[in-house]
Amino acid sequence: MINPNDKEPAVKPVLEKEIRTDFQKDMSYGDYLQLDKVLSSQHRLSGHHDEMLFIIIHQASELWMKLILHELSAATACIRRNDLEPSFKMLSRVSRIQQQLIQSWSVLSTLTPAEYMEFRDKLGHSSGFQSYQNRLIEFGLGNKNAHTLLVYQHQTELYEKLTEALDQPSIYDAAIQALAQRGLPVDQGALERDWSQNYEANASVEEAWLTVYRNVDQYWDLYELAEKLVDIGNQQQLWRFNHMSTVERIIGNKQGTGGSSGVTYLKRALDHHFFPELWSLRTKL
Repeated sequence: MINPNDKEPAVKPVLEKEIRTDFQKDMSYGDYLQLDKVLSSQHRLSGHHDEMLFIIIHQASELWMKLILHELSAATACIRRNDLEPSFKMLSRVSRIQQQLIQSWSVLSTLTPAEYMEFRDKLGHSSGFQSYQNRLIEFGLGNKNAHTLLVYQHQTELYEKLTEALDQPSIYDAAIQALAQRGLPVDQGALERDWSQNYEANASVEEAWLTVYRNVDQYWDLYELAEKLVDIGNQQQLWRFNHMSTVERIIGNKQGTGGSSGVTYLKRALDHHFFPELWSLRTKL
């Protein structure tokens, strides 16, 4: 008779015989990803428990931004050589990455004001405003502002990199050139301008995009490009809004650690819209 109180003998898990266990001479998962460097880069200055959250959120965000720049640069190059199709996958990926960045604010919002104040003074004047990768993304999308480069003038190599990006056409400039290459009339002033200046809406560009949206079958690739850009512009605005909302939740209207007006500055940033004609045309369709 089987005693119901008897326990089944423990079964020792056995690895499949093909699974490799000796990495004395082979590259492992951790080696490939250089996890020794990645996971040893979180150094709390206060010793406060929640500072680890603050560091990892921002480090992870910078990694996602690096991937955005990788994809955005390649997509812009495709568009500039009038090879639109490959850019669509890259731009879809950018949009998905932006969703990850947006979600990160909800994780950071678990940090309460009282908890943040326990280590905020350890940040000194360091601030997310100084994120050069976020600045490169803004430049790549067309939001140019030469004044922001002053923050990086103490780092010569980085300053030069940002200056070069400031002077390059944005992905939207490349898209406008694609319109002209397809024979759609665009003012020369929109095609040959000072790329370091913030883009301003142009009536001929709006009319060209309206032609695309009214003749989708004829201009399917341009139409698809436009909608990909709208996705990215919308996600960037959502990221900005969630950033502002999270900062307001944690520090209220205090001045930012980098000297900005904090929430007030972030609210002003929301007034800027990427790819203006792609939004204004919707009223006229």
